[in-house]
Amino acid sequence: MSLTSPPVGRRERNKQEKRERIMAAAGALFAERGVDDVTTQEIADAADIGTGTLFLYARTKGELLLLVQNAHYSRALEEGRSAAAAASGAVEGVLALLAPVVACNRTQVDNGRTYLREMIFGDAGEPHHAEALRVAGETEQTLADLIVARAGRSEADAHVVARVISSGLLVTMASAPTADTSVDDILAAVRTQVEAILPDVQDV
Repeated sequence: MSLTSPPVGRRERNKQEKRERIMAAAGALFAERGVDDVTTQEIADAADIGTGTLFLYARTKGELLLLVQNAHYSRALEEGRSAAAAASGAVEGVLALLAPVVACNRTQVDNGRTYLREMIFGDAGEPHHAEALRVAGETEQTLADLIVARAGRSEADAHVVARVISSGLLVTMASAPTADTSVDDILAAVRTQVEAILPDVQDV
């Protein structure tokens, strides 16, 4: 029995190609000027599609930002997993895991804050919003697994601790409105929170 995947049809290839053009166009414009100062017409023009076609992929600028940023956050999580595996102890592992996520969020401050707002308050029925929540949930699960392995907490307890750390991270990032607050500043604040939650396992 052959395990070869069937070839992707022309229609699906066209959809994927348009999606990639939209992500590239929106990503470049958002990075250059920020999500609030870019119009959907500008994104459609840069992607060489009509606005009607654009809205088939994302109905709002917020959803467009989620489409672009979800991929960045997924890569940041993978980078954090690798860094955490090389770090010693529970606290250092948590900080190593979260550092790339913080850096991703601070690449463009306004976009980072808008992403958090859309993730928390956006329409849960939208696919890009659902994907953002999936990435956040995966990050929280990775935190919980790390806490079980390195802090000796039960699985149930680890999930509670992971939720507290994740919530603290979101608030800390969202409450840093300007570029004057660096990635290191945010991580220092997160470290204080984590050490308060896991005070007995810092040297594990």
